[in-house]
Amino acid sequence: MPTALLSVSDKTGVVEFAKELKSLGWDIISSGGTAKTLKDNKIECREISEATGFPEILDGRVKTLNPKIHGGILAVRGNADHQSQLKKYEIGAIDIVAVNLYPFEETINKITKPEDKKINQDVIENIDIGGVALLRAAAKNFKDVLVICDSSDYQSVIDSLKNKSVNDELKLNLAAKAFRHTAYYDSLISNYLTYEKFPSQASIPLKKLSGLRYGENPHQEAALYGNGTEQNKPVVIAAKQLHGKELSYNNYLDLEAAWRLVHEFTNPACAIIKHNNPCGCAEGNNVKDAYLKAFACDQVSAFGGIIAFNKPVEEDVANELVKLFVECVIAPDYSKQALDALMQKKNIRLLKQEMPYKEEKNAMEYRMMSSGMLVQDRDNSLSTEIKDMTNRKPTKEESEALDFAWKVCKHVKSNAIILVRGRQTVGIGAGQMSRIDSLQIALKKMREAVIGIDEKTSKLVLASDAFFPFPDVVQEAAKAGITAIVQPGGSIKDQDSVNAANENGIAMIATGMRHFKH
Repeated sequence: MPTALLSVSDKTGVVEFAKELKSLGWDIISSGGTAKTLKDNKIECREISEATGFPEILDGRVKTLNPKIHGGILAVRGNADHQSQLKKYEIGAIDIVAVNLYPFEETINKITKPEDKKINQDVIENIDIGGVALLRAAAKNFKDVLVICDSSDYQSVIDSLKNKSVNDELKLNLAAKAFRHTAYYDSLISNYLTYEKFPSQASIPLKKLSGLRYGENPHQEAALYGNGTEQNKPVVIAAKQLHGKELSYNNYLDLEAAWRLVHEFTNPACAIIKHNNPCGCAEGNNVKDAYLKAFACDQVSAFGGIIAFNKPVEEDVANELVKLFVECVIAPDYSKQALDALMQKKNIRLLKQEMPYKEEKNAMEYRMMSSGMLVQDRDNSLSTEIKDMTNRKPTKEESEALDFAWKVCKHVKSNAIILVRGRQTVGIGAGQMSRIDSLQIALKKMREAVIGIDEKTSKLVLASDAFFPFPDVVQEAAKAGITAIVQPGGSIKDQDSVNAANENGIAMIATGMRHFKH
């Protein structure tokens, strides 16, 4: 009689699976909780302690870690010596192992990781030992044992048994899935317990959330994965899609950029992103005001862009958005009237993320390279110490504008130059090899900006993501009527730029912190 071992934390589908196995003539061995569930449903099974002749001990920490279990799983059926040993020690072969693990992921998602390294005992008790050992043993001996770690595979196994079509492909696929599952599980544990910033070995727990329409280009396949510990946080991948077609790889990149930028601000704000760079950003008296000001910065580039709001979208904003071709909108919420208006456009993707984005302390960023990965702290600071560099200090109005410009500048690809009036971008130069080229692009964009800018009452200020090695940017800024500049400072030729600013009456401050973005 073939034997299956069933030991599951999540009981979904296990009763139906066990009934099917019994109807096919299988014997079932089961652990305490699973055994009780089966017996409550009148399904005959033997408890682990019956099979091993040894009781569960240490509050259930030890129950399946026994030669009578692992010998039955690991014995190679075609190995005469293995079979002789099974007979000698009266060990029965186990042909199916169906196990899912203690809910460690669910447990840590309910508990904030402590900074004092005092780990909650509930977290410790939800580290599965026996289950992982069972899965790995069965997966290692996949040629002779079917291993199931996902209840969604119950039916396909039953169908294969009924049709006598259990083949090597099915066995291998189930084994590979089990090893992926235990690797994911262990990476969750190791990450939660690790406080070292750059440990000698590292793993990232990734779970597939969905397929994507395609990658950066239509010929590239793509999928979206989530970090197992990030699912209940205020991130884009956890946003709810309310309307529109499937999101693409590029959509997610731009949504992430927009969502992080717009939450630099507490007043109503709007960020419009194109190719991972802002083409407009503004704070306003209300959401509509913020959108119109952000849109004014670069109406041409906004076509086909991604738009983020840090406050709910009302009907007045929606009526403006429908005038433009927009790929995606993300906001904390939408009024019914706003949704009615926006949903008239069938292809626009509407995403809702109620939790405002907040940079997590000690968060890390990862970037793939060929056969490797770069890891760094996330750029979640703005400055170290603001210092006046020039004879003239910024006015209150200029200081507020510089503060806004600096927050936007952090989110623009290097070399970055941002031109701002009030709390509104009026020109953005991004991603150029030369900083002076970025300034020229920003000035060109400013000349093309059409609405929402009061040039008579609002001072024009400039932000640069890195220091000035030459005075050329300051000199060109003076010609454009720029009155104040914010930059990191720190060039060995800082004084050249300071002199140029002093000569032209420009106030310039240093933040002491660079914001390169590659």
